[in-house]
Amino acid sequence: MSFRRVTTCGGDPTILCMSELFSFIHLPAIGFAIGIIIGLTGVGGGSLMTPILVGGLGIPPAIAVGTDLLFASITKSFGAVAHWRVGNVAKRLLVVLIASSLTGAALAFAVIHQLQPNIEALNKVIKTSLGIALFITAFALLIRPWLLKFRRTHASLATTAAPAQDVQGNLWATVALGCVIGAVVTLSSVGAGAIGVTALLLLHPSLPISRIVGTDIAYAVPLTAAAGLAHASVGHLDVNLLIGLLLGSVPGILLGARLSQRVPEVATRSLLVAALSFAGVKLVA
Repeated sequence: MSFRRVTTCGGDPTILCMSELFSFIHLPAIGFAIGIIIGLTGVGGGSLMTPILVGGLGIPPAIAVGTDLLFASITKSFGAVAHWRVGNVAKRLLVVLIASSLTGAALAFAVIHQLQPNIEALNKVIKTSLGIALFITAFALLIRPWLLKFRRTHASLATTAAPAQDVQGNLWATVALGCVIGAVVTLSSVGAGAIGVTALLLLHPSLPISRIVGTDIAYAVPLTAAAGLAHASVGHLDVNLLIGLLLGSVPGILLGARLSQRVPEVATRSLLVAALSFAGVKLVA
């Protein structure tokens, strides 16, 4: 684990350096902004926070990924409870996603352990691919109304007539999605929100965006916690950084979850497009 020492100015232990005072302000501020975005859109854990930590704050990539995964799991646990209380979680879909994503994560760990690949090179390829995928999903969200209209028109009667919490129409596609996201999150910390929300919107058009976001946040909690604990076990964790971000993210995600039912869907979709585009630039750059 990595701990940051608080330095002092002029040898006076009662006076903190301006840089340290700034860190106490900007870390909670970053966490608060990301928390609101996660609460509204389900995006922001890996796809936004990891690029900010690495590119903006200069945190070593391994520490950034491990810290961000635990940040996402703790932050999203508060958001999941908030979304559950207001009825924004599709329970059957949640169970399927938890089971499949944890299976995908376990398989990814098993493959890595067996093959012992060059993880840095692999992560670079994955993050570049994800950056491109985020641009594609951002574009897909821009034309989402037309996509959903096309899907409802051409989907089978069983799928379009399925109840809001049912996944029987696209069960195996949802299972496959969960497995892939579980593996990708394990390797790069990116994907649970950015890719998951958009894919679920297309797979389950009968669900409103607020329920898609709530369900996505809920299943990401055990997934990111498992991956984060694995990283922490090998020292990829900055405790002070984690605490600073959580001080802002917890109230932020609670606020975002409450706003999710009041903010018009077009505004939420626009925010999601902006978040995905920003994440794509950071990952590809």
